[in-house]
This record gives sequence, structure tokens and C-alpha cells, in this order.
Amino acid sequence: MMPILDWLDGFMYYPILVVVLIGAGLWFTFKTKFVNITMIGESIRVVREKPEEEGAISSFKALMVSTASRVGTGNIVGVATAVCIGGFGSVFWMWVIAIIGMASAFVESTLAQIYKKRNPEDGSSYGGPAYYIEDALHSRTLGIVFAIFLILTYAGGFNMLASFNLQASFAAFGFYQEGVTNWIIGAILAVLVGYCIFGGGKRITAVTGVLVPIMGVIYIIVALIVVFAHVNLIPGVIKEIFVNAFDFKAAAGGFAGSCMLYGIKRGLFSNEAGVGSAPNAAAAASVSHPVKQGLVQMFSVFLDTIVLCSCTAFMCMCSGVEATADLAGAPMVQAAVGSVFGTGFGNVFVAFSMCLFAFTTLLGNFFYVDNNLAFINKGMPGKKFMTGFRILAAVVIFVGAGLSMAAAWDIADILMALMCLVNIPSCCVLGKVAYAALDDYKAQKKEGKNPVFKAADIGMDPETLDYWK
Repeated sequence: MMPILDWLDGFMYYPILVVVLIGAGLWFTFKTKFVNITMIGESIRVVREKPEEEGAISSFKALMVSTASRVGTGNIVGVATAVCIGGFGSVFWMWVIAIIGMASAFVESTLAQIYKKRNPEDGSSYGGPAYYIEDALHSRTLGIVFAIFLILTYAGGFNMLASFNLQASFAAFGFYQEGVTNWIIGAILAVLVGYCIFGGGKRITAVTGVLVPIMGVIYIIVALIVVFAHVNLIPGVIKEIFVNAFDFKAAAGGFAGSCMLYGIKRGLFSNEAGVGSAPNAAAAASVSHPVKQGLVQMFSVFLDTIVLCSCTAFMCMCSGVEATADLAGAPMVQAAVGSVFGTGFGNVFVAFSMCLFAFTTLLGNFFYVDNNLAFINKGMPGKKFMTGFRILAAVVIFVGAGLSMAAAWDIADILMALMCLVNIPSCCVLGKVAYAALDDYKAQKKEGKNPVFKAADIGMDPETLDYWK
């Protein structure tokens, strides 16, 4: 199947998704008057706000849910793969897709807040692209199509890829036997995740929830130590990033393997801006104004790509280790860490980091999946269905450990592209609602108020909304 997957992956990304992502990102950037640049400070401020209702999900908690899904194996393996195969210039295009993607993230998450639903039982909120597509575009069919693509992506493609990336990080150890060890690791991971999603493992998830932020900070510190240990290489690396990024002659000769395409692919996979996943978490937050959560999710993209992905990229590029296709993925990061701390530490540190990041990503993905299963079924499906679905999801994780690297990435990229090609055009059509909400937010801030959303203030009929009536 690889020739088919490769062709489909290439066709969907170039020219279709490259044009859609960059075009929409630039359009949103201009229409929001560069919200992705001018309101970074405000996005950091609103993260610290308490929820509007007692016991509700705060902006910070919604940020943690979306970040748990965003910050994962893509920050380590995806970036290293782009550097090794696409070249140093891929980092530049990863930055570009993140910066303009921040505007896309703002629009989709603001829309999710505006069109979110109220749970009649406890007053909490929920929503996402499937919901605003149904309510604002008046197409339940298209909403269901998006929901199906999301379920396939997060319960299928992304979970298989996380499983593959995790087991691949153990290839550096002497006990690893291809065809044996990968399946054992896949089985262990499938059982652990299955245990947690069936309602057990609360202690496991609580511990990993604490460990992941700590591990993220430690990972950044280790990356900075590796970079500054080779500080003499930094000027050459920065020069190579920009020289390689604008080598359009090379890109035109083979765009499928160009730094531009690899930067866009891996940047999108890591930060998920415009994909339509984070709005599912954004809709659950309790805020006084939808724009606040749009700004929070915009900051999440910045944190994921500009901070964490850049740490991995510079650690690999400044390590003194030659970036070759053979080292693509976890082996490159392990070699980079090992260049300063020793091979043994590098192998263990990256493998442990991958275990934590992959595990929390797998669990975080099911938050999105459950939300969209509920949309399709107009309520959570029955116990028998959910039991069967979760068993199947665990099997998918097991299967992912045995895939080839090319197949794992192709499947994830293709499914993610399908989500994008439904969500981004929908956001373009509905964008004027988000722009009006942003103008309203700015006007209230200028008057010294804590912005409070009223649908009528942006020309909307309150009766057309569920939560904001």
C-alpha cells in the first residue's frame, strides 16, 4: 500500500493543503489585524484568569487539554525527521506555519466558543468544529463528515503514529529486536491506555499529568545545554536555516522532499493549528468572552512550535551530529543529547520523555474523540458501543507499533489533511463572526472593562446561540 499512501499524501499536501494552509493563515492574519503578533501579551494574561463559574473549566485547564494533545512525539520525533530529511530550512517553514497558524487557531477556537452548547445537567459547555459547522453553516452532514475524520485521525492515525514513535525510541538499546520488541512495547502501551480509558488508571493519569509539565521544562533545559555546549555552531546553523529555506531551485526540483513541505507538514502535525482539534477543548472553557479562549489557544501554538519544537530543532542542528536520513526521528535526538551527556543518558532520557509525551497524547486524543462521537450520536453512545470502540482503539495502538516509519507518518498526515480541508474553509466562511467578536473585545478593553460577550453587540441574534442566550 505504500505507493498509494505516498501518492495520496503528496497530492493532498502539494499543492492543495500548502495553498489552503498558507492562504487561510495569511487571510486570518490580515483580517484579525495581526492578532497573532499584537496580542501575544494579552493571550498570556488571560491564561491566568479564573473561570466565570465556580467549578467550571478554566482557560488554563482548557489550554492544558489542548497542549497535552499538541505537545507529544511530534515535538521530538517530527522535528528531528524534518531536519534530517527536509534539511535545516524546514525549521524556517515550521516557524512560518506556526506564526500564521496562530491566527487560524484564534479564529477556530473563538468560533467554537461562540457556537458552544450548554449541558443542561451541570451547566458546563462543549462544542467544536462539528457543532459550529452544523449551527452556523446549517449542514449536519458536513459536521458529521468532519467528526468522522477527527475520530479516524485521533483514534486511528495519530494514535498509531504515537505508538510507532514511542517504540522507535527503544531501537537504540541492545535488547531491541525488530519484529519482536516493537510488538511487545505496543502491547504494553495498548493495555495501559486501555486500562485508563476504561475508567481505571486514575492514579497513572494523575501522575503523568504532573510529570509531563516537569519533563517539558527539563527537556527544554537539556536542549539549551546541548545548544550552548556547541555555541560556536549557532551562527552557521542560523545561516543554513535561511539559505536552505529559500533554495527554491532545489524545492522546485523535488517539492515532495523539500524543506518547505517538511516544515509545513511537521509544523502542522505538532501545533495542529487549523486542524480543528483544539476547538473541542476551547469550547469547554468558562470565560466571559469567546475571544479570551481564542487568544489562549493562539498562545498554545506559540508555546508548542516556537518554543518546544525550536528546542528540538536547535539541539539537533547544533549538536555536531550530522543529520542524515538514517538518523531521522528519535535516533537523531538521542544522538544530539548523547553528544554532551553521553550515549547512555541520551538514549534513556529521550526514551523516557517519549514514554510520557506519547502516553498523555494518547489519553488526550480520546477527549476529542468522545466529543465527536457524542455529536454524531446526539449524546454519548451506549455502553456496549463504547466498550467495543475502546477495545478497537487499543488494538489500533498495538498495530501502530508494527508499522514502518513511512506508513505511520503517511496515514497520520493524510487523515489530518482531511480534517483541515473541512475545517479551514468553514472557518473562512464564518470568519466574519470571529473578527466582529475580536473588535468587540478590543473596544471593551479600550474602555477599561473586563470584556463580556453579548451576541447582539456583534449583530447576532442571541436566540440563534445556545450557551450565550
